[in-house]
Amino acid sequence: MTEEIANAEVVAVYPNKVRVAVDDLLNFQSAGEALRVGSFLKVSDNENVSLICIIESFSIEMKEVKGGEGGDYRRVYMIDAYPLGTLKEGKFNRGGDELAIPPKKVVPATKVEIAAIYADCYAAEDRFCFSSLTRQRDIVVPVHGDRFFNKHVAVVGASGSGKSSSVSSILQRAVSAKAGEYQGLNNSHILIFDLHSEYAAAFPNASVITVDDLVLPYWLLNEDEMEDMFLESGDNNNYNQEALLRQVVTIAKKISNPGVEKVNFDSPLPYEIDHVANAFRNLTRETKNADNSLLIKFKDGSEVEFEDVDAQIEHYCKELREFAPTKRSEINKGPYADGSIDKFERRVRSKIGNARLGFIFGQKARKASLEDVLRQFTGYNVGGESNVTIIDLSGIPFELLSITVSLISRLMFDFCYYARRVETKTEQPFLMVYEEAHKYAPKSGLARYKASLGAIERIAKEGRKYGISLLISSQRPSEISETIFSQCSNFLAMRLTNPDDQGYVRRLLPDTLGNLTEGMPALEQGEALLIGDAVIMPCVVYVEKCDPEPSSSDVKYLTLWKAEWKNIDFEKRADNWRG
Repeated sequence: MTEEIANAEVVAVYPNKVRVAVDDLLNFQSAGEALRVGSFLKVSDNENVSLICIIESFSIEMKEVKGGEGGDYRRVYMIDAYPLGTLKEGKFNRGGDELAIPPKKVVPATKVEIAAIYADCYAAEDRFCFSSLTRQRDIVVPVHGDRFFNKHVAVVGASGSGKSSSVSSILQRAVSAKAGEYQGLNNSHILIFDLHSEYAAAFPNASVITVDDLVLPYWLLNEDEMEDMFLESGDNNNYNQEALLRQVVTIAKKISNPGVEKVNFDSPLPYEIDHVANAFRNLTRETKNADNSLLIKFKDGSEVEFEDVDAQIEHYCKELREFAPTKRSEINKGPYADGSIDKFERRVRSKIGNARLGFIFGQKARKASLEDVLRQFTGYNVGGESNVTIIDLSGIPFELLSITVSLISRLMFDFCYYARRVETKTEQPFLMVYEEAHKYAPKSGLARYKASLGAIERIAKEGRKYGISLLISSQRPSEISETIFSQCSNFLAMRLTNPDDQGYVRRLLPDTLGNLTEGMPALEQGEALLIGDAVIMPCVVYVEKCDPEPSSSDVKYLTLWKAEWKNIDFEKRADNWRG
């Protein structure tokens, strides 16, 4: 940089912007460092205190030359810069305003000054690094590790922007971080919901759970998940069916757990799903005494007078019965034998017998204990401990995607909640990574997403108190629940081309960067706008490449099309399709 700066001066100061006029832009910029959007300026009126700004736009104005002949004009470069904080005696502080107006001196911040800002921002034990400045990639940009993971993270970007690679890079560095020279795994615990089978390649030592390995017992389903599983959206009888389902399931749990004093619908207690199916089948065929609804006569001539409705349903749970035919003025149809729950009863039996739902209703699911299920998702499988657990959702039937995500998320929240209440001296924070989160946590309000939306929103609002946080990854942030997205305090905004997505991110970002966010459509692969509580100041960064990479590379259409015609094994594909 030259010794004398030609007429570089602050001409306007706004609450969130500084405007600088420069006569000679070439002479103003540092040697070998071209000024561009995202470059840093140092504005000061003395040697001790400086205002660090980031350039968000350039423009050119024509100014009339004073004292010159009429019509003489000169070109003046106008730079709009966003104030980030003050540099006082070599130490950077976010925000603050200790400058006289107007400041006298404006110069580009030197590479040494910029590097010093990031080098001294956090103590060594708090630093977590996964990126560098996009224009000066030898300057590492650290974040405060605890604030970054504790306060939820959102990674957004269009397809092909490097979103999956960036998520993998962050997680790989978290898994490899160690405080000391010990051998083996560190205490990181990460659960990834992988919609497209991408992340197994990036984490070769991860515990990968596919639909063939997944064990998610039906008896752990809560009310919303049971409704999503068995009730048909828009059915006028849903209200009655819901109440009946709660009653029957609660009684089925009492039958299977006679030694438990307090049993309710949401108790995580195993029970026989066949008992539920039996009860509904009997209720659809039931006949009763015309004068006494609790006196039931069966086809074999026997009759039973029950104490109450619960005792009656308990009897119906245990076996299928044949009822006496109706007889005028003596034997009438039961209250549910009018056809009102016939479709509901058929849906229950259909779900239970569906081979594709074996991970919920199959033999492994029926025999599994709560402890087995929790070990599966926490990476604590005996002899197969792992920092990263990947739930491969690609094989999950679409109609069960919400239920699967909901149940696992809820179990993990409760696991951390009860651990915090009981084991105050043992802390094992969990990070839940939701890839393509708009697929199962949208703001659409549709009933099919009620379960997963509620579970993820609960983690977003309360999770960090109990050591469970979120990393939301999506290419369509405008479609994600605002409750979830607004709880994120750290953002990695990669290339976004959709105007709705850009506007949505801009509104929710905690730091208003004005025109700097306009550059999101032009970001290269791997570049991102890093903003949030965990970073000393907002900046455009390049996320370091992960190794190994996820299997998310694009199909090389033209390369493959130019190759020789290839045959397809239709029998093999059809067999895989049929499962």
